Amino acid sequence: MKIGTIGTGLIVDVFLSAINKIDGIECVAMYSRKEETARPLAEKHHVETIYTDIKQLFMDPTIDFVYVASPNSFHYEHAYQALENGKHVICEKPFTSTARETKRLKELAKTNERMLFEGITNIHLPNYQLIKEHVNKLGKLKLVQCNYSQYSSKYGALLNGDLPNVFNPEFSGGALADINIYNLHFVLNLFGAPLSVNYTANKHPNGIDTSGILLMEYPDFIAECAGAKDTKSMNFVLIQGENGYIHVENGANGCQNVILHVDDQSSQLNNQTTANTLYYELLVFKDIFDNKDFDRCHELLDYSHSVMEVYETARKTANIVFPADNC
Repeated sequence: MKIGTIGTGLIVDVFLSAINKIDGIECVAMYSRKEETARPLAEKHHVETIYTDIKQLFMDPTIDFVYVASPNSFHYEHAYQALENGKHVICEKPFTSTARETKRLKELAKTNERMLFEGITNIHLPNYQLIKEHVNKLGKLKLVQCNYSQYSSKYGALLNGDLPNVFNPEFSGGALADINIYNLHFVLNLFGAPLSVNYTANKHPNGIDTSGILLMEYPDFIAECAGAKDTKSMNFVLIQGENGYIHVENGANGCQNVILHVDDQSSQLNNQTTANTLYYELLVFKDIFDNKDFDRCHELLDYSHSVMEVYETARKTANIVFPADNC
């Protein structure tokens, strides 16, 4: 499984570190607009080829998969071009800017018989699978609370009048897209689509959300997802039922430690042995690829599409508009 990467940000460094832990996966090339930007990362992870022309990356016959970690607004374009050129694709979260874009990618991937995965880590984590196995012990659910807040290193620049990509509507940025998306996946992969969705956001004058609370109504319970890039918090997930609750420490993104509380008894749930959460999603993708399991790939694709539908609905309830909405 030979991979070429698009992007040189921190997430690519983490992704390459995860690759180094898995036999049978190798990064053979990376794309960056400037070679000097990619060179330190390429040397660190022993990647031999750097392309400054993205078409050369897509045409490289040694590459099986393209890993798309460009700014959010480029996810659709880069994934589409990779699929058109016969590559399989792993595309970072948020998958695309709109559900319509996800639908087009899904259709192209199926037509070209290529695999397409969303790089959302938490739903593939061993501890998340433990949560799925134990949530029925809580009895009738009433509340789900998620808070993942991380003061952004770019927020100061925004306050000083600059416009970093992550806070730029032109690049499909914002707190819901960048950080609350983990909470959204955590809830939707457990419980499916809600009856109603409403997102209330703190917004910068440019219209982007710097933090916000997403409220989702289910037939028997309510789920609240808070995400912030303008403040810090004690990150957590609480799933509350009539018989007890599950406490996920440090937030939905990593599921680092899970504590089950039922009938005044508590127990620790932990099957994770590495802190690099991308390691676990790559194990899943490699297994699907090795076994040519397109049914499982398409099942994940359909799920990602359903998440994008809820995400887009939530974004629009807060009147957050991206250029992609008009395409």
